[in-house]
Amino acid sequence: MALRKIVLQGDECLTKVCRPVTEFNQRLHTLIDDMKETLLDSGGVGLAAPQVGVLRRVCVVMNEDEDIIELVNPEIIAAEGEQTGLEGCLSIPGKFGIVTRPYTVRVRAQDRDGNFFEVEDEELTARCFCHEIEHLDGHLFVEHTDHLMTEEELEEYMNQQEEDEE
Repeated sequence: MALRKIVLQGDECLTKVCRPVTEFNQRLHTLIDDMKETLLDSGGVGLAAPQVGVLRRVCVVMNEDEDIIELVNPEIIAAEGEQTGLEGCLSIPGKFGIVTRPYTVRVRAQDRDGNFFEVEDEELTARCFCHEIEHLDGHLFVEHTDHLMTEEELEEYMNQQEEDEE
């Protein structure tokens, strides 16, 4: 396994539609393993293949239990409810915005060996499914927000969230 370089906003691979995975082989396994290691190293909760310069429909998402879900050729097949909250991206470091996403999302995907499965989750994990799958179609979260927060606004938002939880 190896850490991969995360490409940043402005790199054209972040604006391209990724090709489906058709070969479930050692190269794919290495890509997924490297993406998992890169995700853990970055402190993020999701990573899509184009973020490491690979135009394939692969992403990894960390759920609330800190398990990493491997998604190959994922598609959202159901979404319910609504949540609005803070969102950021490893390819746009230090920038955050308020984005509305579905509250619950169900995804159909393949595992690293090509077997189909479905996974459903809510809140942060649902947000992450949407965010990462959008990367596979060449989109970034900034398309969903009209304002990127300053450091002061981010700090104020985080303090307000903490107060609301008390």
